Amino acid sequence: MTTTQPTDPSPSPPTRLLTIAVVAQVLGVDIRHVRRLVHEKRIPYIKWGHLLRFDPTDIAAWLDTYRRNPHAPAGR
Repeated sequence: MTTTQPTDPSPSPPTRLLTIAVVAQVLGVDIRHVRRLVHEKRIPYIKWGHLLRFDPTDIAAWLDTYRRNPHAPAGR
């Protein structure tokens, strides 16, 4: 009888969720602005009862979607 080993034997522990105050500090904006982004569903968030929490991985991916890279000069 053969047993199969899982491909990922040790699942990574869940990441610690961020509060709205921490997200506002990271983004350099007021808490009110983050609340507006949540209300407009423009930022990924987790609603847990009456609490808002943010996954740091989701926030990093969200920020990457708005990242702009400079273009190299054309024709030189």
